[in-house]
Amino acid sequence: MTTRKIRWGILGSAHIARKNWEAILNSGNSTLAAVASRDRRRSQQFIDECSSQAPHPVAPKALGSYEELIASPDVDAVYIPLPTGVRKEWVMKAAAAKKHVLCEKPCAPTLADLRDMVDACKRHGVQFMDGVMFMHSRRLDAIRGVLNDGTTVGEIKRIASAFSFSGGADFLTENIRMHSQLEPHGALGDLGWYCIRFGLWVMNWRLPRQASGRILAQVGRPDSPTAVPTEFSGDLLFDDGVSMNFYCSFLTENQEWAHVSGSKGFLAVPDFVLPFFGSEAVFETNHPTFTVNGSRFNMETRLKRHVVQEYSNNHEGSQETNLFRNFSNQVLSGKLNASWAEMAYQTQQVMESCLASARSGGGMVDIAG
Repeated sequence: MTTRKIRWGILGSAHIARKNWEAILNSGNSTLAAVASRDRRRSQQFIDECSSQAPHPVAPKALGSYEELIASPDVDAVYIPLPTGVRKEWVMKAAAAKKHVLCEKPCAPTLADLRDMVDACKRHGVQFMDGVMFMHSRRLDAIRGVLNDGTTVGEIKRIASAFSFSGGADFLTENIRMHSQLEPHGALGDLGWYCIRFGLWVMNWRLPRQASGRILAQVGRPDSPTAVPTEFSGDLLFDDGVSMNFYCSFLTENQEWAHVSGSKGFLAVPDFVLPFFGSEAVFETNHPTFTVNGSRFNMETRLKRHVVQEYSNNHEGSQETNLFRNFSNQVLSGKLNASWAEMAYQTQQVMESCLASARSGGGMVDIAG
């Protein structure tokens, strides 16, 4: 008896697709059928380079156009890491061709575009999901257990996060993320998306009532029509008194931390987007106590380290592999998971509200429920 596997196609040869090449291989319920770019030689080069490190049992086909991959009867699902500015066209075409869609983030130039994309997938009966890998880490289950226990963190009051890397001079003048038509949200879309997503997840998908944002720096490469945010700070306010702040930047060196403060303690994740290299995914909780005895003022830590046995990357149990495994299992079930599209929609909605605030002076803007 042969177990059916989902046959994937990769639309484009973006750098992140190299990581997902191996995730598909490790998933156990997926195969990679084809890779397409606008030049077949580039597709073949991508396949050859990836195969030299992690060969698939049967090498995927190299195709010379996106249209050829969309039309292929050998492809069930399409991974789309194309630039944000051109992504909608190919999501719509994939959906019309009855291909399930895994879409990189930020999903679309505008919220209206994303709604069109999600509606098209629903109309044609195909699954939609964005490519946020940490949503598929087993560490999130452990964090949720701690947040829900009522004693470790208590009532959540504050969420803070930061995700940044220092791109360097060449990045700022050459990378596609510095082109406003290709990646109009800059660092906010590329990095802030993760911060917003983590906060929404902590809040069990309750939207904030207000958002504000500040563009701290912006740059456009020489051929970009306008500048894009390269450093951004955002604030969110929820109805129940919870506040959230996030910082994202192409100018500050590597950091990817998240912090949840509550009435009884706090939780800290040092690497919430991409786990530090190794076989453990870690987070910490603490509820320090302060005592005064005469002239002695003591702040005593109550630090606890929580460990989940999970490889950081390139493993059958890593989060990117879980992403493809979970997506393929959903497709194989014959049922659609509407919550995945809604998560992407809420993230886009909050991101755009922060950007709208930043472009109108930084004041609070209301977020419609």
